[in-house]
Amino acid sequence: MALNSAIEWTEGTWNPVTGCTKVSPGCEHCYAERMSRRLQAMGQPNYVNGFKVNIHEHVLDMPLRWKKPKTIFVNSMSDLFHKEVPDEFIQRAFDVMNQAYQHQFQVLTKRSQRLLDLSPQLPWADNIWVGVSVENEDYTFRIDHLRQTNSHVKFLSLEPLLGPLGELDLAGIDWAIVGGESGPGARPMDPSWVIDIRNQCLDAGVPFFFKQWGGFNKKKAGRELEGRTWNQMPEPVAISG
Repeated sequence: MALNSAIEWTEGTWNPVTGCTKVSPGCEHCYAERMSRRLQAMGQPNYVNGFKVNIHEHVLDMPLRWKKPKTIFVNSMSDLFHKEVPDEFIQRAFDVMNQAYQHQFQVLTKRSQRLLDLSPQLPWADNIWVGVSVENEDYTFRIDHLRQTNSHVKFLSLEPLLGPLGELDLAGIDWAIVGGESGPGARPMDPSWVIDIRNQCLDAGVPFFFKQWGGFNKKKAGRELEGRTWNQMPEPVAISG
């Protein structure tokens, strides 16, 4: 697990679960699957089973040992709400996030229905942000599921953006991230899709973060949109002493 992360919108990652299965078109060229196989080949013990779903008990309390406050992406290599992750383990992960109040946690899922189903049972401290991934208009229903959860900060990861999203209902949404697909076989993203989302966020007063244009060489493509970078984020919660 990483104290530091190259992901533009977070500072570190925490992976008490690794591995996943594909559920929608955004999963086709999954970066985590590619990385898992690389780590497996390198002999990394948490990836002996490659990209099969695995629970790592020994990692569960790791954020409690990180004293310096950080923004932490939860399960960058999996999905906490995958059907193979027991309810009890999800509850324990939330208990750790409640205890590690010095950090901001970002939980992102494509399993929005399970997120909604479990939401009433979970302890939603205000340092736990939850988001859903939406890659095209067919999956905007995930936003409706997210809106009904008890999370204090709700965000959208519109990445990899594979098509226009049309008119979005951004009521109750606190943040939107947009990015193109990167790596081998990356599918192109039309600038008009991004501009439309950016404009809707501006109109709704929702912080907008543009991560990248993507492509095979994402660094070369950069992350400027109409001549500037967009790094807006929600206001972090005040950390109590």
